[in-house]
Amino acid sequence: MARITFIGAGSLDFTRGLVRDILTFERLKDSTLVLMDINKERLELARKSVQILVDRAGTNAKVVTTVDRKKALRGADAVLCTILAGNVSVWQHDILIPKKYGVNMNVGDTRSVSGIFRAARTIPLMLDICRDMERLCPDAILLNYTNPMAMLCRAMQRKSPIKVTGLCHSVQGTAEMLANWAGAKEDDAVTYLCAGINHMAWYIDFRVNGKDAYPAIRKAMRRKSVYEQEIVRNEMFLALGYYVTESSGHNSEYNWWFRKRPGLIRKYCTPSKQSGWNPGQYAYILKRYREREKNWKKIQRDEVNATETMPLERGHEYAASIINACMGGKPFRFNGNVPNDGIITNLPDDVCVEVPVIVNRRGIKTMPVGSLPPQCAALNNITVAVEEMAVEAILTGDPTMLYQAICYDPLSAAVLDLRTIKKMVQEMLRRNKRHLPTFKTIRI
Repeated sequence: MARITFIGAGSLDFTRGLVRDILTFERLKDSTLVLMDINKERLELARKSVQILVDRAGTNAKVVTTVDRKKALRGADAVLCTILAGNVSVWQHDILIPKKYGVNMNVGDTRSVSGIFRAARTIPLMLDICRDMERLCPDAILLNYTNPMAMLCRAMQRKSPIKVTGLCHSVQGTAEMLANWAGAKEDDAVTYLCAGINHMAWYIDFRVNGKDAYPAIRKAMRRKSVYEQEIVRNEMFLALGYYVTESSGHNSEYNWWFRKRPGLIRKYCTPSKQSGWNPGQYAYILKRYREREKNWKKIQRDEVNATETMPLERGHEYAASIINACMGGKPFRFNGNVPNDGIITNLPDDVCVEVPVIVNRRGIKTMPVGSLPPQCAALNNITVAVEEMAVEAILTGDPTMLYQAICYDPLSAAVLDLRTIKKMVQEMLRRNKRHLPTFKTIRI
């Protein structure tokens, strides 16, 4: 039976949802589920929740827990990673320091100056996991859910032969939203081609029952109730002609258009009655994590209790279907983060792209996309250039190149001159010094 390892199992929402999905497959229902986390209390709560799911599903799955990563990885067939490198007291400065200089962040886990520093702390840990896998489970597939997705996957795909792909629910989540706006019914056939980079992939084609759904989506957007759900992304769609994955809060950080002045933030990123969960207000995620950190034990105990009644039907995450295909089950098509081996012709070779792929027992097979619309490729290429410099800087420990990457970050550049960017980055390097193992010096 499959041996499936969860690194960062204390991320209980992810862990229990993924386990629930795994238990719905005949090939996987009797797997050994290895839960690993460095926090023993969180790990025990995860064990309780997973055991409840196993018992409710009536399977013979075995639940094993450990704080030893090497023990967890030994002999694994699949590894799911949901880690966070550093607690709130560490990563809060990714949000707080840029704000001092006028760079206003909303989430800060994926791109811009905040995402780059999260990558600087996380890439060394991800490479350590890959090195352990090379010794202990070299044939296993690594499914990464940790952000910043593109930079982490790019570093791992550059430096390790381990089969790794990154998974994000923004593709299927946004597709569901667009289908709803287009008026699709439950039994309608919704098909799409989505390609680009993580959190910035584009629905090049979107159809309901074989018919182009974009006219219906544009019509729906005239309604205030629809427009205000995703103001940033809707504005991008109206300008660029193609809808982008991931929420307005995230995408407001990835370009020049919405966060460079307080008036723009109030206009595009302030919650309204119709807005989505995260329209882009300052430090949204930091505030939520601070609240959660105060009460995390009660929150997770409540989540464990709620596991007694959570639905057992498979959710929309890709991981379980991928593992089932790797173990000889039905081949599965999904949008994954893989090296660009000619898949998207107007993005650079080898960079991490998020594109349709097919997985079976032989591994992941990429599918050609061709060229993106030029207006979409332009934004992707700017972001790719920043992230390529950032990954190179982190791998080589070069603080000057890290600064140079942030010089080209659209949000930082929209607000600051070069000398001020340098001052901001130098302060962030000092603050993060003990969390940057690849850097022998932090002096730019």
